[in-house]
Amino acid sequence: MSGQHNPGPAKILLVEDDPDTGRYIVDVLTRRAGLEVRHANSPAEALSLTGGGHSFDLVISDIEMPGMSGIELLGRIRMTAPGVPVMIITAHATVGNAVGAVRGKADEFLQKPLRPDDLIGAVRGLLERSRASRERVLAVGAHPDDVEIGTAGTLLAHRAAGHEVSILTMCRGARGGVEGARAGESEQAARLLGAALYLEDLEDTRISEGDPTISAISAVIEAVNPTIVYTHSPHDVHQDHRNTHRAVMVAARTIGSVYCFQSPSATVDFRPARFVDVDAYLPGKLAAIGAFASQTAIRGYLEPDLIEATARYWSRFGEGRYAEAFEVIRDRAAGAAAMGVPGSTGHQAERGSHAAV
Repeated sequence: MSGQHNPGPAKILLVEDDPDTGRYIVDVLTRRAGLEVRHANSPAEALSLTGGGHSFDLVISDIEMPGMSGIELLGRIRMTAPGVPVMIITAHATVGNAVGAVRGKADEFLQKPLRPDDLIGAVRGLLERSRASRERVLAVGAHPDDVEIGTAGTLLAHRAAGHEVSILTMCRGARGGVEGARAGESEQAARLLGAALYLEDLEDTRISEGDPTISAISAVIEAVNPTIVYTHSPHDVHQDHRNTHRAVMVAARTIGSVYCFQSPSATVDFRPARFVDVDAYLPGKLAAIGAFASQTAIRGYLEPDLIEATARYWSRFGEGRYAEAFEVIRDRAAGAAAMGVPGSTGHQAERGSHAAV
């Protein structure tokens, strides 16, 4: 296994209208704590970032801001990114502010002026608690761009919910292009999705359903310890896709939630029962697929209008305008609500009985 890409340091969204305080917090968290901080000067800017496909591991917000208070912003963020921890900071530690923060389910409440050690300690504590409780998602594909085509929107929804996301690609796609180029494209796509990348080098078109495929997947499962796994459907004409599916079924046999995505070579027997609304994440999905520049010019199934049309078709079973569809292999009792993925719905398919999510 090689080519692992780490998504990097934790990403913080700071919402602070006072420029001096903003610069101070950014300096403390970047230079002393080694974190990545994006500073929004207003709640409106913060909402445009959280709703525009950007994912954050923590939000820090002031309370007293023009146009919208930090408490109101907290409520809005909880609607779009329910799993992301939020810290409220204020120079006006009134009872009303404290009660408002608690009712809005803030994860921490700090009073200004902020001491560097107190701020860093509170931030690290929130990040550690969040990591301990969040979902860990692993998406397994046979070739570069398989995962991105089938589930990039859903992976972005997981990241927006604060979940850890990893991608395992079983080969480097030598039959479809230059291995080095496709590996670099996979790394770029993973960065756009905020995912860790595990890149195997099995032989393209000769991926087996046994070893070494099972062992390679098992090693990544041991490293990631996923709670949710996505992979190919067995209803597929490509042998690498079918064999990857079978190997995942063995390696992920103890994982409680396993779902299968649709690929361009899936057959009419692909029967999804779970649909994830990806309206907010379709631009991010198209950007991730666009990272595979060596393929987009020669593979019709990577054309943006076809990707969009497919998502539009599946939306008739969801609640938004665009959706990704999944067959359900196993779904733990808590279901999609516990996963914290916005817009995840189940559907009783017309052609058979399937587990609803």
